Amino acid sequence: MTEEKVTKILSQHVPQKAIEYCLSLWKENAFHLKITRSRNSKTGDFFCAASQVTPRISINNDLNPYLFLITYVHEVAHLHVHKRNRRATPHGKEWKLCFQQLMLPLLTPELFPEPVFSLLHKHMQQPKASSFADAALTKALRLFDPHAEGMITVSELPEGSHFMIRGKQFKKGELRRTRFLCHEIKSKRKYLVPAEALVSEVQLHLF
Repeated sequence: MTEEKVTKILSQHVPQKAIEYCLSLWKENAFHLKITRSRNSKTGDFFCAASQVTPRISINNDLNPYLFLITYVHEVAHLHVHKRNRRATPHGKEWKLCFQQLMLPLLTPELFPEPVFSLLHKHMQQPKASSFADAALTKALRLFDPHAEGMITVSELPEGSHFMIRGKQFKKGELRRTRFLCHEIKSKRKYLVPAEALVSEVQLHLF
C-alpha cells in the first residue's frame, strides 16, 4: 500500500489536523488500511496471521471523523503490541498503555470539540476495549453523526422489542455488561449488540 493511497484515505476520514500524525503512525509500522462496510459489532479491527507479511487494519466507512480517528489509533495500538509481544492480552495492560501513549499527541481541544474532548480525556485514563462501552463518550460522538438524527439506541428499548439494524431484524434480550444478547429473527442466531448501537423500525414489547 502506498503512502499516497493512505494519505487519500486519511484525508477523507479523519480531521485535517490529525492527518499528518496518522500518516506518521503508518510510516513507522506499515500496514494495509482497509475501509469496510458498516459492521454491527465493531468499528474496526486488527489482523495479522503468522504467515502474513503485512498486517491489516480495517475501519468502518460510516464513522464520523472523531470516531474514525479514535478507532484508527486504537487498532494501531494493537499493531504495536503485536510486534512486541504476540502473546499479549488483546486489551490488557500493554495495549492500554500503548493506546494512551499514541492518543496523547491528539488529546487537544483544538482537535476534539466539546463535549467529546472532556469525555475522551476521561476515557483515556482507563481505556476500554470498545468506545461503545463508554456510554457518555458514545453519545457525545453521536452528536457528529449526520445519520443518527431521529434514531434511538438498543439501550433505550424495552427487553423483547423488535428492531432493525442494517436490514436485519432482531429481538432484544438481556444485558451482558455493555452489550445486549439479541436474536436475529430470520437465522435465529444470537448476537451481542452494543447497548449504544443505533436502531430503526422499532416494534415495542413483542414477546
